Amino acid sequence: APLLGLLLGKPAFSTTRVACGKNRRLRQKRAISERKLTRYFVDHRRVRVVGGQGGDGGHTFYSEPRKIFGGPDGGNGGDGGHVVLKADQQMKSLSSVLPFYQGVHGGRGGSKNCYGANGASVYVKVPVGTTVKEDGVVVADLTQHGEEYVAAYGGAGGKGNRFFLSNENRAPMLFTPGEPGQERVLHLELKTTAHAGLVGFPNAGKSSLLRALSNAKPAVAAYPFTTLNPHVGIVHYEDYEQVAVADIPGLIRGAHQNRGLGVAFLRHIERCRFLLYVVDLSVPRPWIQLQDLKYELEQYKKGLSERPCVVIGNKIDLAQSRINLPLLKEQIDDRVIALSALTGDNLEELLLHLRELYDIYVKTEQSQGQRPVKW
Repeated sequence: APLLGLLLGKPAFSTTRVACGKNRRLRQKRAISERKLTRYFVDHRRVRVVGGQGGDGGHTFYSEPRKIFGGPDGGNGGDGGHVVLKADQQMKSLSSVLPFYQGVHGGRGGSKNCYGANGASVYVKVPVGTTVKEDGVVVADLTQHGEEYVAAYGGAGGKGNRFFLSNENRAPMLFTPGEPGQERVLHLELKTTAHAGLVGFPNAGKSSLLRALSNAKPAVAAYPFTTLNPHVGIVHYEDYEQVAVADIPGLIRGAHQNRGLGVAFLRHIERCRFLLYVVDLSVPRPWIQLQDLKYELEQYKKGLSERPCVVIGNKIDLAQSRINLPLLKEQIDDRVIALSALTGDNLEELLLHLRELYDIYVKTEQSQGQRPVKW
């Protein structure tokens, strides 16, 4: 092959070398750190939306041979297009939402009483669980797939001179311009919609537990660090039911006072129907972690810590954890499930109890005439 390339005047190259280089680039592309992952997750956006302007009314007069006084025939202008926010379960972040949207303008009214075309509406896809605020007031809460909210209405089209024809005025020259579209500045906030929320301090093993329970791949490492954006994993059961579990990051002592990552991710806990408190059994007095976690949740929103829950004692594979486990059960009244996210010990008990909490949630929603969230 190299000799044939030289004879044809083409540079010789190795296909094996090109393939190896491509595989090396693919491996480098997959190795994305937790800090780099935050670029792709955005949970708040400021958006300026403007409806399309209505088209002007026409001001023409009908004329043809032997009929020079045909009268006014200017049509009305078309309406401007709306800007519509639409919840889509395929969207997981607000990163693709642009800072400005405008509806399509309406067409101008034409002769022979032809109406202008209506402007097309602009649809903006947002994740399920997006809250729309204007001046700090919630104006929409998109919690279901396909739910829509008109963020800005388009302006009405103007009237042509045909509209003003009357017995008193047989040749009106009057026409009206199209109205401008509605203009608003909205703040979009994403609150992760999941059935269960993993709540715990950094390095308690939440990300490792989520990897063990589902197909989610949050970053984990042998050194201490904190997750910088929420991850949602789906737990599949044999009857095809799916339970969504969210890893809520950034919770430390004083988070409700905006310490650390602050309240940036506490909003994601509001959507969770039940909570999974993850505590590190290897630290002295692990029940203090649970008390601090419930205190932070209660300070952020009253009643948040009273939701159905289970306490997960992680790192049971360590010797100190086995000593602290009976002490933890004596100090708290909640159910404790001891497991190891690293080795997979006792994950079955957590999966069974997670399904019990999910079934209770579904029955409660159906008894109240509401539709439970499905994934």
